[in-house]
Amino acid sequence: MQLGVIFPQTEMGPDAGAVRAYATGIESLGYTHLQVYDHVLGADTRERPDWRGAYRLEDQFHEVMVLFGYLAAVTQRVELVTGVLVLPQRQTALVAKQAAEVDLLSGGRLRLGVGIGWNAVEYEALGENFHNRGRRIEEQIAVLRHLWTTPSVHFTGRWHVLPDAGLNPLPVQRPIPVWMGGTAEPVLERVGRLADGWFPQWRAFPSVEGMRAAIGRVRAAAEAAGRDPHRIGISGVMTMSQGTPDDWLRAAQDWQAAGASYLAVNTMGARLPSPDGHLAALKRFMDEVAPAL
Repeated sequence: MQLGVIFPQTEMGPDAGAVRAYATGIESLGYTHLQVYDHVLGADTRERPDWRGAYRLEDQFHEVMVLFGYLAAVTQRVELVTGVLVLPQRQTALVAKQAAEVDLLSGGRLRLGVGIGWNAVEYEALGENFHNRGRRIEEQIAVLRHLWTTPSVHFTGRWHVLPDAGLNPLPVQRPIPVWMGGTAEPVLERVGRLADGWFPQWRAFPSVEGMRAAIGRVRAAAEAAGRDPHRIGISGVMTMSQGTPDDWLRAAQDWQAAGASYLAVNTMGARLPSPDGHLAALKRFMDEVAPAL
């Protein structure tokens, strides 16, 4: 099980030097991937008294593709992972172009996690339809893979028309791995049929047996689609905001037992005072927990 980290978006701050120090720090600690959450806009909740979203205007988010362009230059080995990019609120060809450029500049270190998102405010502001996002993402993934692997693409679908056009330069990885997030039953089927990997959420399947069953449904969908179910990666998240090193080890071992091939350690919400505090916590995990995995 490969160990990575969740980039502490809401707590990192705007200092470019701190971002660089964090990224190079986690690489030097031996973490293999850096997973970044995505939001373009935050909702101003002063006019939304019934807001139930996880984030709002006051929560800072670095733009993920620009961030990865920067991190491609300051890191050497760590895999850059969107976990997840809200794909249906974006123009597909532009995402293909941005992802290809990040992959090229990083030497083939991009893993593109995508999902349909939950924030209707972003969709409205970005001019995309919130209500058909689940159906559109399937065609979007097909278009992305065509653009990453074929110099000139002719494609006509329900939402996309590519009239003999293509990207230049193409990415290093052809195609870039596409993972998916989400926990609803249609998502599990979609992951098995289309994705290279899945980002499950433990709270949706809160036991090893429940997670194994969900992974089983993903693999069954893959097999039904004629794909090798064991080639679909599974990436979990372990939060450090609760418990002791013993608790962290048990949580990591639960993911391992459930079948996760990757685990991202999350320090957001742990009341750490600075980017250096996040690095110190991640070093503690590497020193006290990782050797037992």
